[in-house]
Amino acid sequence: MRHDGSDGLPAPLAVHLGDFVDHLRLEGNRSEHTIRAYSTDIRSLLQHLAVQRPDARIADLDLDLVRAWLAGMVQAGAARTTLARRTSSVRVFTAWLVRTGRLDADPATRLVAPQPHRSLPAVLRDDQALEIMEAAKSGARELDPVALRDRVIVELLYATGIRVGELCAADVDDVDTDRRVLRVLGKGDRERIVPYGGPAAEALDAWLSHGRPHLARSSSGAALVLGKRGGRIDQRQVRSVVHEAVSSVPGAPDIAPHGLRHSAATHLLEGGADLRVVQEVLGHSSLATTQLYTHVSVARLRAAHEQAHPRA
Repeated sequence: MRHDGSDGLPAPLAVHLGDFVDHLRLEGNRSEHTIRAYSTDIRSLLQHLAVQRPDARIADLDLDLVRAWLAGMVQAGAARTTLARRTSSVRVFTAWLVRTGRLDADPATRLVAPQPHRSLPAVLRDDQALEIMEAAKSGARELDPVALRDRVIVELLYATGIRVGELCAADVDDVDTDRRVLRVLGKGDRERIVPYGGPAAEALDAWLSHGRPHLARSSSGAALVLGKRGGRIDQRQVRSVVHEAVSSVPGAPDIAPHGLRHSAATHLLEGGADLRVVQEVLGHSSLATTQLYTHVSVARLRAAHEQAHPRA
């Protein structure tokens, strides 16, 4: 049975959804998270088509129907970000339908996506980040394997700005201790090299020398960071570690691993790093994504000015 989310759809429509998911997985080189999102969105669209037009075929998919589907979500109170994502999913799907000869014309070419409100991510102040790293270091002084593991998690996430999934997927061989760089495989299977500094190097050395050997099992494989039972650590465990570390610093925003990534990017820019260098470190395919952090820096600068300047 195909796990493409086509259950409950009329068979003629389910076939197209299943083929589309296969295309994303085998040819589109999309992540499983992205594939699930596309599958959910397109299944919803095709369910709407089946309800509105009994005995519907894929050729019945037109602009009016897509607009009605989106309008129903607006009435249900869907967020602008959700509407924007679903519009993007439809565009990818209908373009694929045209390329594969299943539709004569693309109904989504005239579809206008709502612009999502881009909120500024919560970031740590420099002093808060240092306090969190010091707290993690203090907890690891007794060479407890789990404490050493937790320290290397927060140090690496903040030092490199990598995504939580990239950390979980990293292997021991991806670490170059001589050059202090880590090789990661990012979105779209794009490989990049990210540097890390002295404190992260110290945390890595302690973990590899005194922590990992105590948690490793025959099933551990080459995983760089391990869970308590010796398997490759998962993202849920990493989030718990980060939340606990952040909660040790009074006044720090309650951030997840991605918040450490936001903080690393913001602090790099505030320290004078070039925007394109930060783009390379973070693995952004578009410079526009990285530019969000310049807005964060300006907002922080404005807040400091308003608080401190007598004529603000």
